Amino acid sequence: MDPVDKMKLVESLCQVLQSAGFFSIDREEDVDFLARFSKLVNGMGQSLIVSWTKLIKNGDIKNAQEALQGTETKVALMLQLLIHEDDDISSNIIGFCYDYLHILKQLTVLSDQQKANVEAIMLAVMKKLTYDEEYNFENEGEDEAMFVVYRKQLKLLLDRLAQVSPELLLASVRRVFSSTLQNWQTTRFMEAEVAIRLLYMLAEALPVSHGAHFSGDVSKASALQDMMRTLVTSGVSSYQHTSVTLEFFETVVRYEKFFTVEPQHIPCVLMAFLDHRGLWHPSAKVQSRTAYLFSRFVKSLNKQMNPFIEDILNRIQDLLELSPPENGYQSLLSSDNQLFIYETAGVLIVNSEYPAERKQALMRNLLTPLMEKFKILLEKLMLAQDEERQASLADCLNHAVGFASRTSKAFSNKQTVKQCGCSEVYLDCLQTFLPALSCPLQKDVLRSGVRTFLHRMIICLEEEVLPFIPSASEHMLKDCEAKDLQEFIPLINQITAKFKIQVSPFLQQMFMPLLHAIFEVLLRPAEENDQSAALEKQMLRRSYFAFLQTVTGSGMSEVIANQGAENVEQVLVPVIQGAVEYPDPIAQKTCFIILSKLVELWGGKDGPVGFADFVYKHIVPACFLAPLKQTFDLADAQTVLALSECAVTLKTIHLKRGPECVQYLQQEYLPSLQVAPEIIQEFCQALQQPDAKVFKNYLKVFFQRAKP
Repeated sequence: MDPVDKMKLVESLCQVLQSAGFFSIDREEDVDFLARFSKLVNGMGQSLIVSWTKLIKNGDIKNAQEALQGTETKVALMLQLLIHEDDDISSNIIGFCYDYLHILKQLTVLSDQQKANVEAIMLAVMKKLTYDEEYNFENEGEDEAMFVVYRKQLKLLLDRLAQVSPELLLASVRRVFSSTLQNWQTTRFMEAEVAIRLLYMLAEALPVSHGAHFSGDVSKASALQDMMRTLVTSGVSSYQHTSVTLEFFETVVRYEKFFTVEPQHIPCVLMAFLDHRGLWHPSAKVQSRTAYLFSRFVKSLNKQMNPFIEDILNRIQDLLELSPPENGYQSLLSSDNQLFIYETAGVLIVNSEYPAERKQALMRNLLTPLMEKFKILLEKLMLAQDEERQASLADCLNHAVGFASRTSKAFSNKQTVKQCGCSEVYLDCLQTFLPALSCPLQKDVLRSGVRTFLHRMIICLEEEVLPFIPSASEHMLKDCEAKDLQEFIPLINQITAKFKIQVSPFLQQMFMPLLHAIFEVLLRPAEENDQSAALEKQMLRRSYFAFLQTVTGSGMSEVIANQGAENVEQVLVPVIQGAVEYPDPIAQKTCFIILSKLVELWGGKDGPVGFADFVYKHIVPACFLAPLKQTFDLADAQTVLALSECAVTLKTIHLKRGPECVQYLQQEYLPSLQVAPEIIQEFCQALQQPDAKVFKNYLKVFFQRAKP
């Protein structure tokens, strides 16, 4: 619709509504009517703004000014609806409000009235961010979820306000924050919470690089520093309401750079984390969030933590307790939250300025109780008869392994583990945990935990972990299900990619047992409509192909070649099937990568006996049969990637076999597909082009034409 016509239509509608008394909303008590009316006003306002935008773009300044004036006359009504106590009515007008601020952002100078409008919107947003008395923090339902969504909308308005007038926003927040925290003891919880929340929101509303809020713009840095100082010294962290407590911790972590500027405040914040206000808070919700935030706080300020390390480790000792199921003792934190505490303990020890001997002693103190408990619980599990008790013991064992694994996140590589003198401690953990793999009970849970630990130890201990791998692999390949194999193969991939030739003997030894375990699961009969079983098999096939890709891509193809001609075919035929028979473009792409790599390595005159025949009998047909299938959708991005790898495979065959390949395609294979002679000639010319990209582009066109 023409922007001028639309503007006139909106204005005539406004006149009708106003003359009918609809604009006197303060006298209207029908909330449903006001919610619909708010949507109507929102639509009218946004329509006028769209007209203004188009008219400005067209250079029609006169009509654009008229559209802007029309918009301005609706602002008072918009503000009344925005501030309405019913959040649905308020929410319905936010689009208009947001777009109006976008206009103001584009104006070089704001009038006094426009500045007043900005301030009024700001005050409305601050008021509407406030929780009401009925909000149920302990059992959040649909109403609470809707308010959270509404709050997010208001946050976008606050961000837009910051773009229009950052100085005004900063001054307004500072005024509200300071006046509230001066008297927080007598302030209602929702007012205390929103005051701290506004400070928290400023970090995103006034963005800076790498959280450097306390450098650069002096007035802004000074205002934020002053508010943070007030926050941590006012005592508001002791407010007896979970929303205020959580907002306090969220904000000190968001502005962690403040503590590098004023490190004298670190002890009082640490105490808040470490007493009844934080990790020992009676609310599980506060405990849970604080465990995560404490971990972030310590990691971000690790250089400032050194004076407090031993004190922190002593204070969190009780939180590290592994709680076995039979003693009735309930751990202070859930196991998920304990993971953060163990990680924090590891970070404190590793990043400390202590000598290696002291770090080793502290890490041993941290991990020895886990190892001792693990041995006792594993013995109890072996003897347990009741299935429920077996499950709870296995969970506890899994937690112990997970906690030990999490402490290692403080290390980036083997060098840092050695520098800290901690290799021996983690080797002891390995020797303690590995016997769980031979436990016949609760295999899934125990294997999962030990496997995750091995992944971490490959990073932390590197080749020192290798002696443990053969025995661990042997146990993990016993009585396997599809899921077990899917999770085991990435471990072997990690070892293969990292150690390459070092693990060649191990790979030679376990290669066929692994393949037999995979094929045994893939060949198991399943119900025709069992989608879950079909998906598990699809994912296992992908894992198998990923394994072969890792082996061939890590220069370990001799591991496959050394399995004997019969076994090599058994290895590769499923790759051909994966490329052609299954409509899974992710797997197809991997299969073509494997095939092109093998052709590159073995496709020359000196390749393994019989491989050239395999190329012409299986690989070349796969490169045509796969893209010709109806399920090979060339409009799908993943399928296009698979086709690209198919093109690479054909180019590699041509590179390694030369004119013989072209002759075979021209005289035997392509005629067998009933391809017209001129198309065959065209195909072979494209294949011989030195630019691989030209052939890739041609191949897509070739198959688009070839499909019926």
